[in-house]
Amino acid sequence: MHRAIFAAVAGIGMAAGAVAQETTLKMATIAPSLNQAITMATFANIVTDNLDGVSIEVAAGGAATLHMMEVARGNLDMSMTSPVVANLMTAGKAMYAKEKDAPELAKNLHLLMWFPYGAYHFAVRAESDIQTLDDIEGATVFLGPQGGGAYNAAKGWVEATTGLVAGEDYEAITANWQTGHQAFLDGKVDVYTIGCIDPCGQFVQFTETEDIRFIGPEDPTGDHVEKWLGAFRYHEDIPAGSYDGQKNDGPVASFGTAVGIAVRGDLDEDTVYSVTRAFWDNIEQVTSEAPWAKAIKIDFAVRKQGVIELHPGAERYYREVGAIQ
Repeated sequence: MHRAIFAAVAGIGMAAGAVAQETTLKMATIAPSLNQAITMATFANIVTDNLDGVSIEVAAGGAATLHMMEVARGNLDMSMTSPVVANLMTAGKAMYAKEKDAPELAKNLHLLMWFPYGAYHFAVRAESDIQTLDDIEGATVFLGPQGGGAYNAAKGWVEATTGLVAGEDYEAITANWQTGHQAFLDGKVDVYTIGCIDPCGQFVQFTETEDIRFIGPEDPTGDHVEKWLGAFRYHEDIPAGSYDGQKNDGPVASFGTAVGIAVRGDLDEDTVYSVTRAFWDNIEQVTSEAPWAKAIKIDFAVRKQGVIELHPGAERYYREVGAIQ
């Protein structure tokens, strides 16, 4: 049995197939250094190791917003999703406004499970004059890859809490996850943004040589903030003391959300049932002590979030074990 491994996404035109009577499912996820991608690769490894006749190959890189379209088209079998982005795809809004077939394709995008994305961290060097998000006017900021769900979420939080608009009040650089992180390490951006569950590898690396400070808005409250958060984002503080070089005296206000594993709706029900069962029946094989591993919980996995529906195969398993009624 082959273990699922990360590979760079060279092209998106991939389809599920059988190799030596083994079904190979194609999963795409975001940059392999991110804990959300590690969660998905762990899922793939556990399924591959415990389900005879099925293996999951993982390609890492690119944007989940595009991967979701390819899952719905049948070129991929699984990708990352989120409640907000799935809703936008269904409505043909935001990054899908120019994708005329997005609402129809969304009908073939189902859910296998949710897991926590983690709080969005807006980070500066400890000696920076930027004390809050309200101070980033004129600054150079990495919010995430433009056109992706993380970018739109981070941009929206800044605008909702401070009124500052990307591209007008501050520069939001164009970069992927790897180059955005490197730009911060090299001192080429003032603010670096990433969503993760502490301690995050990116900040562990940074604080080996430099001190860091996380920034939040002067006021994270108000009707406009609550309207932006909606039903699928929530207030989440970044705790003090998560890193040796962290210079925050107390918690920093931010927000979090859920992400999940999307699966194409026309994938065979028995296959999805078996994949779901293989993971949850062997969840004890997640041996990592990392916080992302401890955050994988079946009650969170099955929450109703947004318009995306559980795949019938996944739903069958969750009903069998009593996770949903």
